[in-house]
Amino acid sequence: MSDGEMEAREAALQAAERYDSFMVPVMFSPLAVLLTDQAALKSGERVLDIACGSGVVTRRAAQQVGSTGRVAALDLNPAMLEIARRHAPSADAAVPEWYQGSAQALPFPDASFDVVLCQQGLQFFPDRALALSEMWRVLVPSGRVVVLVNHEIGRNPLYQQLSGAALRLIGIDVYAAAFALGDAEKLGHLMNGANFHSVTVSEKVNAVRFPSAADFVQNILLGASAAVPALAALSPAARTDLGHRIEAEMGEYLSDHTEGHALLDEMVVLISQGWKAG
Repeated sequence: MSDGEMEAREAALQAAERYDSFMVPVMFSPLAVLLTDQAALKSGERVLDIACGSGVVTRRAAQQVGSTGRVAALDLNPAMLEIARRHAPSADAAVPEWYQGSAQALPFPDASFDVVLCQQGLQFFPDRALALSEMWRVLVPSGRVVVLVNHEIGRNPLYQQLSGAALRLIGIDVYAAAFALGDAEKLGHLMNGANFHSVTVSEKVNAVRFPSAADFVQNILLGASAAVPALAALSPAARTDLGHRIEAEMGEYLSDHTEGHALLDEMVVLISQGWKAG
């Protein structure tokens, strides 16, 4: 492995570690509760978690299906999977199986799973229709899929403010992909187009609390670099400087949403569920 490859691997691992230590507890763990509650997982079920990241949904699903169930987890990012494997399995839970691969070409036979879950992943896939058709393929008849995506960015003003500041400062729309599927009608149409039936789309609001405004900006930029190549290309010093400049740009909004040192806001998401015909 060349020096450049080693540096790229270390940068990807650092971003995945920060994602797991900061973004998961504050943002993605509460969303995992919403997602798995909607899925109503049962003991012994076989579950596939697509775009698993560092495994927050995977681990919760493993606890719910128990040791008689099966949980497979897939992500394209090897650094995320490396962090996921560091988490020890819970007692009496299914032992997760970790796979690196594409949601658009799932490495599983037809009718392998009772449930497919996908949290904050579908909006990033180059071909969402193909990814959904793959989810349909690996489900058993009467199996179900549950996906969670961000609502449109206008419903998430904290991220709208950050995105606008970054766009003004460096010309990069850091959240173009993350909020690209925030229209309920569009999401439902995609699900129906993949042959799922009885499709529902619901809006959920989750309160978030960050230790401070500075922590939010710096950690979001580093964590987001796992999914935004333009951020990943920045040196640590350049990313830190960008964070300071964004914080200054967002000053009034951040001040209005700070209590003590903590930054308080909310995330608005969409959850869609559908079934494969029996």
